[in-house]
Amino acid sequence: MLLPKPFADWFTSRGWHPRVHQLDLLETVQRGSDALLIAPTGGGKTLAGFLPSLIDIAGRPLTKQSHGVHTLYVSPLKALATDIARNLATPIAEMELPIQIETRTGDTPQSRRARQRVLPPDILLTTPEQIALMLSHTSAAQIFGNLKYLVLDELHALSASKRGDLLALDLARLRSLSPDLRAIGLSATVARPYELSAYLVPQQDGGAPATHFAEIVTAEGGVQADIRILKSDADLPWAGHSARYALPEIYAAIKAHKMSLMFVNTRSQAEMLFNELWRYNDDNLPIALHHGSLDVGQRRKVEAAMVAGKLRAVVCTSTLDLGIDWGDVDLVVNVGAPKGSSRLAQRIGRANHRLDEPSKALLVPANRFEVMECQAALEAAGEGQQDTPATRPGALDVLAQHILGTACAEPFDSNLLFKEVTSAAPYRDLSRESFESVLAFVATGGYALANYDRYAKLKRTKEGAYRVAHPRIAQQYRLNVGTIVEAPMLRVRLARLKGGALKPTGALAGGRILGEVEEHFIEQLAPGDTFVFAGEVLRFQGLREMDAIVTRAHATDAKVPAYQGGKFPLSTYLAERVRLMLADRRHWAKLPEQVSYWLKLQSVFSVVPNAQEMLIETFPRGQRYYLVCYPFEGRLAHQTLGMLLTRRLERAGAAPLGFVANEYALAVWGLNNMSAMIRSGRLNLRDLFDEDMLGDDLDAWLAESNLMKRSFKVCAIISGLIERRHPGQEKSGRQMTASADLIYDVLRQHEPDHVLLKAAFADAATGLIDLRRLGEFLKRIGGRIRHSEVSRVSPLAVPVMLEIGRESVPGDAGDTLLRETAEELVAEALGEEALSSGTQSPGGEHAAR
Repeated sequence: MLLPKPFADWFTSRGWHPRVHQLDLLETVQRGSDALLIAPTGGGKTLAGFLPSLIDIAGRPLTKQSHGVHTLYVSPLKALATDIARNLATPIAEMELPIQIETRTGDTPQSRRARQRVLPPDILLTTPEQIALMLSHTSAAQIFGNLKYLVLDELHALSASKRGDLLALDLARLRSLSPDLRAIGLSATVARPYELSAYLVPQQDGGAPATHFAEIVTAEGGVQADIRILKSDADLPWAGHSARYALPEIYAAIKAHKMSLMFVNTRSQAEMLFNELWRYNDDNLPIALHHGSLDVGQRRKVEAAMVAGKLRAVVCTSTLDLGIDWGDVDLVVNVGAPKGSSRLAQRIGRANHRLDEPSKALLVPANRFEVMECQAALEAAGEGQQDTPATRPGALDVLAQHILGTACAEPFDSNLLFKEVTSAAPYRDLSRESFESVLAFVATGGYALANYDRYAKLKRTKEGAYRVAHPRIAQQYRLNVGTIVEAPMLRVRLARLKGGALKPTGALAGGRILGEVEEHFIEQLAPGDTFVFAGEVLRFQGLREMDAIVTRAHATDAKVPAYQGGKFPLSTYLAERVRLMLADRRHWAKLPEQVSYWLKLQSVFSVVPNAQEMLIETFPRGQRYYLVCYPFEGRLAHQTLGMLLTRRLERAGAAPLGFVANEYALAVWGLNNMSAMIRSGRLNLRDLFDEDMLGDDLDAWLAESNLMKRSFKVCAIISGLIERRHPGQEKSGRQMTASADLIYDVLRQHEPDHVLLKAAFADAATGLIDLRRLGEFLKRIGGRIRHSEVSRVSPLAVPVMLEIGRESVPGDAGDTLLRETAEELVAEALGEEALSSGTQSPGGEHAAR
């Protein structure tokens, strides 16, 4: 009854019926409420989000001229905005609606962006960074003054991040420009939907918790996904992340389906998997590669081929794991453990993108511990359990960027801006004192930097308002807007040949750009070295300004670019499920025989911990003594724990030499016998893992480490203190690091309570050292530490011991080396007792196999 005739007829012509949640959302918005739609994949969220806009625009008089953007659609991915534009164009064209749609992302040509500020479309599909950019122009009030709807897609993927902070501040700004604006949030199923509903509406009272919420519309139904864990006849690796053992089965799965998405967690894994798959591709199946460092032209070609049904598989990262409906995908393969049940559900939803058909997924664990993690994720998905991250206070460096952007558009009154900022959900608890500190930093650089003119970015008008100090500051702001700070990148450019010969690098004038790799990776290459990128083997010829000049090559020992970003931490929820699985022998029967046998061996030769305790094993090996613990709290927390433990072990006289960590365990080795020290009482394990290690030990370690400097550099870039780009030039990574380190040292000495130092510590505590999680872990195991003194490496310790001294060796040689080391360690762990006791591996072979 809510649909006008053209829309009702269009649904009928498609053989569709509007879903209940689509009509409920339409009714909620049309009566003037902000709304959040929670729906599973394939539930028609995007169409539901656009229905109020399409109906409203279609119903306006033809003679009425459009003034500014009517509807702003925000996506976390450039590819998603492009996909929505393509899919939304179909109903608009078929209903002959007088509606103009355009996209605006980082890939949009500058000429079109300039034109959009003068002649904006009815519906603009964009990203958070582009909204911030548009709001920084003096034309912002004209562009957004009549904005009626704001559609925030995949809101769960944005809200608990710095991009979400920036978007929340921009939403508050948009409401100031257009007070009648209605916000519509679209989200997959989440653990705490009320947090997202608070994000959409102004928080007028301030303070925590939130007091105002959007109406929540929930879609019912959805078919249970068909998720399976790969069962391979090959030996399961003890460690590593390549999953090369499963390549025959992965290729067979591709052949058995029309279109497969192969998800990995990092861009380097994507390059490696794509390269390896082509070795198996005797049938010459069309297989493509898609990740964020590839040239935009290459990505668009892959996307177009997917839509046209011309591909059988795409190896990809998170660039394709949100709500994109790419062609006829009928299988999702997740290579490696998903690290979170919500991330797994998101990726699985790319297959059979329909509410009434089950999505089909195959999980391919890369090692034995990942088998348990995949099983935990599968069971969580079956129960509909979510592990979305909790919200946290808005970041101060993002606020600094927003304040400067606001001044770029027009002078502002600080009292009005404070009220506007605290209406944004992430900043509802921001004190006036903190706001003034950030404002002072933007205006002058703060106490320690106030004497340097380059840091003075705001000035006061006669009326007391704040304005930018110089027009070039606005120009620099627009070049540097955004919160995504990747490592400095260099373009990978194919060399142009002249007469069949390579031209000198210094004289090279052009060549096609394949994409970007991180500067630190290129710095490790010498001319003539080969590496894999964009699905090709390339030979590095040399550097030309910001370009790495390459030629195509044929080599079997090519390196794979390493990227600093993109590694997902193991979620707390999945980690708990893995601990429960490990402690419950009845659960072992669900695991592959190789894994259940491994755990049985652990119970024979050492101890299997229960879910609430932490196992610590000590043993000698060679001329060293080892302590291995099993927190199951993820690599970040374990690395921090290792740093703090080595400090305490040094004071206790254990003479530690080093440590390694994986997602599940931590191993420390030293010169003195830690088993004997524990027996004699010289080393008290309860004191060693006391919660007080997060006090002075943490402060002392942070003061000595480079972690805080790394975190500070990111905050300095986001806040605008250090610009990545200047008109006509770009800073190198070394230049930015030198600038950041110098300022960091000055602030620590002269202004230790500077707002950016606070922001850097908050970032480090969550993103680099996982302080909250480590604190919860230490509290959980208080009085629940179980010590097992063993004479040699235990079966459970083998994976983390393989991390010691491990070098990255590409190709089959690396796998062979890892396998030989694993067999040596396992044979050492089991010794002759496995044979004499009749303990044998599945198939009758010794466990070392």
